[in-house]
Amino acid sequence: MVRPPTPTLYSQQSAHLKYFATARSTFSFFLPSFLEFSCNTNFPNPFQKSHFLERKIESTNKSSPMRKLPKPMHAVLTTLVSTAQVGALAHLLASPILSSHIFPILFSSSSAWTSFAPPSSMELPVKAPVSRHKTSYTLETKNLSYKLCSRFDELNWIYCGGTLRRAPKVILRDVKCAASPGEITAIAGPSGAGKTTLLEILAGKISSCEVSGQVLVNSQPMNAKHFRRISGYVTQDDSLFPLLTVKETLLYSALLRLPGGKKEAANRVRRLLKELGLELVADSRIGEGSNWGISGGERRRVSIGVDLVHDPAVVFIDEPTSGLDSASALHVATLLKSMALHQGKTIVLTIHQPGFRILELFDRLVLLSNGYVIHDGSLHFLEERLKFSGHQIPLHVNVLEFSIDAIESLAEQNSVSLNNQCPHEIRNISEGHIERTLYANNHQEKSLCYPNSILEEVLILGQRFCSNIFRTKELFATRVIQALVAGLILGTIFLNVGKKTGPVALQTRIGFFVFSLTFLLSSTTEGLPIFLQERKILMRETSRGAYRVSSYVLSNTLIFLPFLLMVALLYSTPVYWLVGLRSSIYGFLYFSLVVWMVILMSNSFVACFSALVPNFIMGTSVISGLMGSFFLFSGYFISKSKIPSYWIFMHYLSLFKYPFECFLINEYGGEQGNKRCLEYDKGECNLYGSGFLRQQGLKDSQKWSNLAVMFGFIIGYRVLCFVILWFRCYRRR
Repeated sequence: MVRPPTPTLYSQQSAHLKYFATARSTFSFFLPSFLEFSCNTNFPNPFQKSHFLERKIESTNKSSPMRKLPKPMHAVLTTLVSTAQVGALAHLLASPILSSHIFPILFSSSSAWTSFAPPSSMELPVKAPVSRHKTSYTLETKNLSYKLCSRFDELNWIYCGGTLRRAPKVILRDVKCAASPGEITAIAGPSGAGKTTLLEILAGKISSCEVSGQVLVNSQPMNAKHFRRISGYVTQDDSLFPLLTVKETLLYSALLRLPGGKKEAANRVRRLLKELGLELVADSRIGEGSNWGISGGERRRVSIGVDLVHDPAVVFIDEPTSGLDSASALHVATLLKSMALHQGKTIVLTIHQPGFRILELFDRLVLLSNGYVIHDGSLHFLEERLKFSGHQIPLHVNVLEFSIDAIESLAEQNSVSLNNQCPHEIRNISEGHIERTLYANNHQEKSLCYPNSILEEVLILGQRFCSNIFRTKELFATRVIQALVAGLILGTIFLNVGKKTGPVALQTRIGFFVFSLTFLLSSTTEGLPIFLQERKILMRETSRGAYRVSSYVLSNTLIFLPFLLMVALLYSTPVYWLVGLRSSIYGFLYFSLVVWMVILMSNSFVACFSALVPNFIMGTSVISGLMGSFFLFSGYFISKSKIPSYWIFMHYLSLFKYPFECFLINEYGGEQGNKRCLEYDKGECNLYGSGFLRQQGLKDSQKWSNLAVMFGFIIGYRVLCFVILWFRCYRRR
């Protein structure tokens, strides 16, 4: 890969005199106001003084010659002026030596001042193609505060605001900061400072009910729902399908988020693989952990790529270097810098302990402590503020890490508010090429809709789900083998029991039906980890407007229909004929249909509770407990007449009751049941199949009504699953 060409103005020696003249005019422009400021303005805290001076320079209107200066000279003037060295600055600018000696050093392409260029050992990727979006976005917060709603229980996303609440915890306090296009804005600070919370508020992921203040996008109030569609948000955890390849992961994301069809999605993925440096591992599976799959740095780049397929103008990344080694972390940071430089994206990220080389890639640092903004500006100015406040930064010490310790100690010694922005100060955002209206043109209005129709979303999600199922041995191969082996084993254990008569044979057949239902209903819980894994990805994708939750639930249901039908036939075929149940094709087909409905009902039940429970351990506990309760109240252990009235509702909610009755009616009902003798006494039949059904309180008409109830359970659990997922995905924090 090749380093992008350094801007010409930093390498042409002929430009030195032009910037020398600009610097002189800049000094003349600022000299009167700064002389008055230095003489007449007092600040109790030196940090406040330097902070105000930096804001004064940056908030100058567009006619200021300061805006024509490159970043190195801007930093020099800011440093000299903010340390009140006005006389020294005047002497320096008036010196004829400056243009021949100092400026060539400052503007040299090899100068250390050009800290925005990547380190020589880590070259930027090749220049990325021009982005599709025409509008750049500047973010700004004004007097932003956030109080965390106390958690009532695991269902706090449904219930919030009751009487059993602790005092709200203030996470952010009067935050004022900004992020500009073409720059990387890093939010830093110690643990618990509010970094991720601020990032989520900027990304529109947190509900405004507990947020005070304003978040402005191009000087307009943010429309969170629309803004999430045009931005990308990369979480700290890499929520990816481990069995999909890198190319497939990006392709499915592109198909869901781009409206142009498969050809445009494939072209976008091809370019993105090149941008991200993932061409060599395009056909490798993602994998999990360090045991197999791609490396941690590559996995992190895939996560970033998933949220870049729709070419967002604004990208939010939570801890992009978390868990990576220094080389991988630098590669990821360099990639982000390249995107900001070449594509004009507004990139906002949180960072905890970046290395010095990574730190140099950031254009702006927002330093938080206890919810307050300690610093909002460049790394160089942070260093100057530390020096000006009397702190000596040791050699080979990270400025950011040192500043966190220094500022916290300074805060303990002073009662001055850590939010050292002046009360009357209002930061003016550079307008330049920024458009004033957030959603100005038809292209943007169109982007607010879903890229695909419901049918297209169902097909894409179904294809991705099929790939994931067939490659998951625990869910596909194990489930298929389990059904076939269980059918053979049960068939041989209960061999020809259906052809025998007598009370023992009758109880044995009933025991077979009960054990079959226990096996069928309990075995589907192994799909819980798959549902929980998909839930993370679903919440991430739907929160950014990739597709509808209803499309996911529908595709998930449709894909399981043929798969579970195959499982039902693999179980029913051997067990039905080996046990010797009712010898008719009609009876076998009905038995297989009931088995299929049982598996679908159980699958829907697990899907519903996988949307509700927070983790696998609680999921297995809840599902196992409810299954045991359904078994207890099914009518097999305790007859319906003996169940207490206050528990009778569990009898009708039991997933065991209806298929168990279907098995009995299929075996002993109909015309054949009237002729089939179950018990003989002295050579005479004293119990026919129809009589046994009457003893159990069953009728032949319940054969299909019970199936209808089972179908209702399937639909009901799927609808409930949709409602819960909808609340999880669309109800923000």
